[in-house]
Amino acid sequence: MKSSLLVLLLSLSLSSFVFSQPKSAWRAATPSELQAVLPARAPVEKERIETEMRTASGIIDAHGKMIAGVVLITAGYSADGKYSHYLLVQSPITFGDISLTAGNYVIGWQRGENDLVVKFYEAVTGKEQGTVTAHRLATGSRVESFRIWPPSNNSILQIGRFAIPYILGEQSTK
Repeated sequence: MKSSLLVLLLSLSLSSFVFSQPKSAWRAATPSELQAVLPARAPVEKERIETEMRTASGIIDAHGKMIAGVVLITAGYSADGKYSHYLLVQSPITFGDISLTAGNYVIGWQRGENDLVVKFYEAVTGKEQGTVTAHRLATGSRVESFRIWPPSNNSILQIGRFAIPYILGEQSTK
């Protein structure tokens, strides 16, 4: 009797602990939310480069802050071959050892043997913020031209078959 009462009390306290854990305040942004914040023509250095809105992806928190990105259509622009994606950051995020504060960024990458070398730049100035390596996802993973997964699923930025882990929160800029 005592042992079953003890098991019941432990079960109740464990279940209340599990259900009281804070859920991520971040979720996937809807297409209309993405269209409201991402530009049809992204300001990149001295140009305004078209974006491919159907590739837009992002996450949004309970306060309406968003981290979102979209593929740039760079053919015919000086950015061709240097930049591939536009990234809007409204809340601090870190990729590898690159901490980004609120702002507009562009991403460029080069294919390695088994990975991508990904560079982040300030969109308006073209100033490089740093480089990280994106690693190949497991075989059978869906290929995405660009996707920011919500932290409740998997805290990664996905480019094609490759992913870069991220951390949300208050970080200092590199």
